[in-house]
Amino acid sequence: MRKIIKHTSIALAVSTALYGPVAMSQQAESAADSEDMERIVTLGSRVNGRTATESASPVDIISGEQLVSTGASELGKALQMSAPSFNFSTTTISDGSDIIRPATLRGLGPDQVLVLVNGKRRHQQALVNVQETIGKGSAGYDINAIPISAVARVEILRDGAAAQYGSDAIAGVINITLKSGDGGSLSAEVGQTYEGDGENNQVGFNIGTSSSSGFVNLTLEYRDRGMTNRASPATLEATGGQLIGDWLDENGDPVVRLHVGDADSENYYAWLNAGYSLNSTTELYAFGGLSTRDGGSAGFFRGRGHPRTIEALYPDGFLPQLKTEADDQSIAIGVRGDLPNAWMWDASVVHGMNEFRFNSANSANVSWYYEPDGNGGIYGETPTEAFDGELIFEQTTFNLDFNGTVDVGNELLYLATGLEYRTDGYTINPGDPVSWAYGRTNDPSIEILTPSGAPAEAGIQGFPGFSPGQAVDAERDSYGVYVDAEYYVTPEFLMAGALRYEDYDIAGDNISGKLSMRYDIDADFSVRGTLATGFRAPGVQQIYYSQVLTNIVNGTLVQTGTVSNDDDVARQFGINELEEETSESVSLGLIKRWDSGFDLTLDFYQINIDDRIVISEPLTASIGSDFADILAANNLGAAQFFTNSVDTKTTGLDIIGSYPTKLWQGDLNLTAAVSFMNTSVESVNSVSSLIPAEEIFNETQVLRIEEGQPNEKATFSGQWQRNDWTVNAALNYFGSVEGQAFTGVRHEWGAKWLMDLSVGYDISRDLSVMVGANNVFDTYPDEWGDAGIPFSQAGFKYGWETLPFGINGGYYYMRFNYSF
Repeated sequence: MRKIIKHTSIALAVSTALYGPVAMSQQAESAADSEDMERIVTLGSRVNGRTATESASPVDIISGEQLVSTGASELGKALQMSAPSFNFSTTTISDGSDIIRPATLRGLGPDQVLVLVNGKRRHQQALVNVQETIGKGSAGYDINAIPISAVARVEILRDGAAAQYGSDAIAGVINITLKSGDGGSLSAEVGQTYEGDGENNQVGFNIGTSSSSGFVNLTLEYRDRGMTNRASPATLEATGGQLIGDWLDENGDPVVRLHVGDADSENYYAWLNAGYSLNSTTELYAFGGLSTRDGGSAGFFRGRGHPRTIEALYPDGFLPQLKTEADDQSIAIGVRGDLPNAWMWDASVVHGMNEFRFNSANSANVSWYYEPDGNGGIYGETPTEAFDGELIFEQTTFNLDFNGTVDVGNELLYLATGLEYRTDGYTINPGDPVSWAYGRTNDPSIEILTPSGAPAEAGIQGFPGFSPGQAVDAERDSYGVYVDAEYYVTPEFLMAGALRYEDYDIAGDNISGKLSMRYDIDADFSVRGTLATGFRAPGVQQIYYSQVLTNIVNGTLVQTGTVSNDDDVARQFGINELEEETSESVSLGLIKRWDSGFDLTLDFYQINIDDRIVISEPLTASIGSDFADILAANNLGAAQFFTNSVDTKTTGLDIIGSYPTKLWQGDLNLTAAVSFMNTSVESVNSVSSLIPAEEIFNETQVLRIEEGQPNEKATFSGQWQRNDWTVNAALNYFGSVEGQAFTGVRHEWGAKWLMDLSVGYDISRDLSVMVGANNVFDTYPDEWGDAGIPFSQAGFKYGWETLPFGINGGYYYMRFNYSF
């Protein structure tokens, strides 16, 4: 009977040993004849059975045990602490981005990396990052929708791979392999920050069973993370205590008015991975999961005396609350089997959906409250909470793949080919009328005034909802075909190439290519390199997203906000339909091994991207008379657009070394991983004759792309094991970052070192305990200071826009694990 392939996906070749010796997955252990056998991995090429030292591309291999040993409770944070090329920026007061944080690779955008689960394309998030965060204008992947308890390992391909895997794989590919082994575990963790907040309570359960005919592995996880708040008292000396009203207390003293830190987050997960042999040559497999996340964050304080504050409801002012719900579902079903002459086939369908709902609380619609009642008075009431609307992204992908070998002379030519058909859908459902409307009738001709005589703003405070005018229910189809080949020209010289054609019914078609080589100078020294072209089709989120709000401009109620790219109004402004981003990349790497066990890899790369899709700043009548006329004709006060306006160049160097040795009668594994990366905006191109290039993508946004993520990032870690004891220590380095959003003043937050430390003890064969602390020395970013006025005086002590390791300070925890 055919053996179940428990590691799922396609067996692929990878780079040399990275991140030091780690526990092999159960499926690799079952195949190994000795503990020294190199791991077979699942990313980088489609050749079955390649080991970790036979690849032409660099791949980071991070085991589930390594992820847990970081002390992080969520997958995105654990990857940031494990892979220097991966960044997971912390955001605050950024609406939905407080719950789904932007995840990036090699300093590029969240949507320029492709994420796979068990080798199959994963769907993206519905949320579009529209606040002043890393990845503004993008919709990436909700990495934290996958629980750590379900993960056997993660592989990160640090190489352009659009020709192999399709759109989005410009920066690389992340493949998350789910657990599939026998047995199970029950884990529990409790922890909190040094400040006493951010309480984390987590329980994870994993169980698996297998037989000669199949396997089933189930994961359940619950995590409840409390909020943190690092806001300082709102002194506001520069403004006399005024910022959206009076922020001082009744005695005229400064108090904390903001919530600056992590949002509340309550998470539930259920994931499954299974396979079943239909006969001796054919296997049925399925995997997927459900996750739901309820979040709670805050907006900006509204103080006394401001037209946005209804003092009959909130005499001391109020802090609007944003309650979010992020639901994620996915299911993959496939059949794979053997063909004659050692060929294999794989047919699969993957469906995924991400839903993001916005709800406001502790708020009010000012226009609703002060609307004239027709009898000489006002209605004098408004709901203080509302459903603001929801975003839904759906994706269905069909794949049919074949791979095998052909005899060419005295060597085998490894071939793979296949096709993919995909449907992407995007939906915007509007919120309650009170969340977006101007009064009950949404009639701008009705004059609604606050007691101060100022016009009343429409919509609920904090996060005004999506109106029926922004409702969307659209989808897009695409298909692709590829061919992938590898051939040993000589026993020491490997050549690999791939071609892929994809066609989208929106954004057109593209051909991508990749050529890689690897040459073994001797048994311990190799060189490798890649030339590749790539592309990323515009996301349906970027094509269809819009949020038009009613604001006051020069005392007049006008519509402002994001105009969807498919809207005729965008054409009036000269904004073209979005096209694909294209890239050219080159990489060159060295691999060196020593008899002592020390391994070292160096990989240099350069990625040029043309026509990057970005979102402009809100543009007003100051752009010019023609622009002002179109604004007026559409009753708009300002508008922003998604455009193909930026060309960038990213260069970098990844250095990774590992060394196993003996210390104090125990085993010590040392790892050093350093990434240097730099992105520069080569040109900004206006797609409209009405809008100057420097306006459509201004200096603030250029700075965020170039300096918003650390240009240097490093991890130096060691794991020491002796008998029942395990000690993990890591130094994490985050290079400096810069930004100037909100204030227009360029500011640098300096580089920082953070140390993590944990000690584990095996109480018995099945029960273990680990105690530890992340950021042991309670390190914080630099304070914003005068460069941040007035926001630094409002409570943003450490900044707002870009903070790669967050502002929580130290965190300590205790974790128990029972295996059975």
